[in-house]
Amino acid sequence: MAPTESEEEHRDRRAGYGLAVLAATCWATGGLAAKWLFTPLTTTTASWPLPPLGISIDPVMLSASRALLAFGMLLTYLIVARRDALRVRVRDLPFLTVFGVAGLALVHFTYFKTISLTNVATAILLEYLAPVLVLVVSVTLLRDRFTWSLPASVLLSVSGCALVVGAVGGSGLQVSPTGLMWGLASAVFFAGYTLMGRWAAQRFSSWTLLTYGLGAATLFWFLVLGGPMRIFATLQDPRTFGAVAFIAFTSTVVPFGAFLKALQSIRATEASVTATLEPVLAAALAWVLFRESLGVAQMVGGVLVIAAIVVSQVPSTARLELPPAV
Repeated sequence: MAPTESEEEHRDRRAGYGLAVLAATCWATGGLAAKWLFTPLTTTTASWPLPPLGISIDPVMLSASRALLAFGMLLTYLIVARRDALRVRVRDLPFLTVFGVAGLALVHFTYFKTISLTNVATAILLEYLAPVLVLVVSVTLLRDRFTWSLPASVLLSVSGCALVVGAVGGSGLQVSPTGLMWGLASAVFFAGYTLMGRWAAQRFSSWTLLTYGLGAATLFWFLVLGGPMRIFATLQDPRTFGAVAFIAFTSTVVPFGAFLKALQSIRATEASVTATLEPVLAAALAWVLFRESLGVAQMVGGVLVIAAIVVSQVPSTARLELPPAV
């Protein structure tokens, strides 16, 4: 017996959530891998399972290099196996360019800029305010159906992130006016990536969207760095090339591709809420691999984020239909 339409929809939604979880997992493990690869050799790491490699590269150059290598990986694959995914209309190029610059390059740029002005915990918390923006835009401008589960899941996820990164108690955050501005900008760009990806998911394959987006992001970094020569010089070292290639695949190609694919099956708010699983997984893996402390507040925060993902999947019969836009 063929599955009913509701069964097919349920199966697609489960697949969408699974892909969003995969994206969060890859972002978390990619960040920890970067920490291992790029931690200076002079750092005390007696509790680490493996000694750091001590590869020297600054965050901006890492973002530019991994965009270039990720674009090269995807372009090579599509040329060899899926050339049809490279075909787009000329009139689509402006959108794909904006998606690549605002949705990929500027997400990384503003995130690392926030870290330089505050710290990692503050940058993560500010960036993961994105679900709030996604919810507001989806409901008010994109006419997404409003249910009680959406704001509930957003509230749970943001609260959980705050606990995981140590916002409670005042010791985990470092806030300055400039850092706050850049952090909120990172949330805006991540929300923009999610919303643009949701809109484009019905019009382009995830392969097409990510490849052209990374191509535009690479050109953006060329402009920022005054050309490609600094990136090429950085990647001449075999160890650096191998490390950046690993990061490009695990924390760019796989997670961004999986997230875009997820947006074909679940709503933008649901996907962005699921993405807040990243700091939870990162904290858990850091506890296992690097023997970093994991307090009660962090564990409670992890439970809240997981609860947010569950709540976002709960159907609601009490739906609030907003009036049509004038």
